Parts: sequence; structure tokens; C-alpha cells
Amino acid sequence: MIINTLEQADSYYSVNPFFEQAFAFLKQPGLAELSTGKYQIDGNRLFCNIAKESGRTREEARLEAHQKYIDIQYVISGTEEMGWKQISDCSVVRQPYDPAKDVAFFKDEPEIWETVRPGSFAIFFPEDAHAPLVSNGEIHKAVVKVLMNS
Repeated sequence: MIINTLEQADSYYSVNPFFEQAFAFLKQPGLAELSTGKYQIDGNRLFCNIAKESGRTREEARLEAHQKYIDIQYVISGTEEMGWKQISDCSVVRQPYDPAKDVAFFKDEPEIWETVRPGSFAIFFPEDAHAPLVSNGEIHKAVVKVLMNS
């Protein structure tokens, strides 16, 4: 897991060949005005989901993990708390990995919680189980999905 501000995004361009393009999408003027929904950036290799959702409690949040995609979760407005636990330390599967949806859910509790404020992002790799959307208000966010192996 990586947490940082969008101003520091260029530090991560070398991590994945699609990161520069992903962060360019997040830096575009008018991002906050985009309607909720899915935006294709580079086919199924790179796309973004814009969402506005009511936050949930830590108890309601579920750890999830992906195998095919890296998540870059960028908070546009609201303050979001995100839980994290190394996937190798997760022991209780709530829902087995679904390759069609690229997600598995776990009953484990997050090991740490981090606050992600507007203008900041969290990057979750396949080894990172994460519990997003913890807040006492609405969260407006962009989740860029970056294919692991292109």
C-alpha cells in the first residue's frame, strides 16, 4: 500500500507502465465534475470508476483483494478511512476469489487504518487486502484500475 498526494504522483510512474497515464487522468481539469460511472482510459488495461457513496463504519467495511488489477483510489471530496492487511495474513475467506469480478472478500479485521483526505490517493497491489469507504459522510472518489500484466 502507498498513500500520497496527487502532487507527488510522478514519484510512482516507474512502478507500472500505466501509472503515468492513470495519474494524468486523475490530474485532468474537471475530474470532480465527471458523472459517476466507468471511464475507459486504455481499454481493459486501464479504466476508472467514478463513485459517490455514503461512508460506512469500520464494522461494516469488508477487506477485499484483487489479483488482476492494482487499485489507485483517489479521494475527490470527503475524508475516507481505509483499512489494510497483508493478504498473506488473511485467514478467513468470506467470499472466494471471483475471476470475473476480480475480487475476493475476507472476514479478517484490517491490521491498520489510514485516513485519506481529498487530493490524496492510496495504491493497493494484489498483496494488499483493503477495506475502503469508511467515513461518516459521503465520499466522492475515483478508482483507477491498472492491469498487472499487459
